[in-house]
Amino acid sequence: MLPTRSPHTPTDRTLTEVVDGHTGRVRVSGHLTPAGADLVRGTVEGLRQQGHSTVVLDLAEVQAADDVGLRVLSTLRTSMADSGDELLVHNAPAGRTTGA
Repeated sequence: MLPTRSPHTPTDRTLTEVVDGHTGRVRVSGHLTPAGADLVRGTVEGLRQQGHSTVVLDLAEVQAADDVGLRVLSTLRTSMADSGDELLVHNAPAGRTTGA
């Protein structure tokens, strides 16, 4: 399966993700808002439904992240761990957060 791009919000707070359904990897870029994080959560859940028990979320290209958006991903990580799955978050945007 080829990676796909998905723009989520058409504003200056745009979030884009590139999904590799073969490897279970999601590359996110732009501004991680609460709404964007919820859409990423949906993508991760879709990958789990496809049989991926481990999903890699790469946030290297995230320029800014709202605190609430980061909490959505943290909650997702915890809920996956509780069910025996794993969300690996690479390059989390520490120090690049904005207020919600």
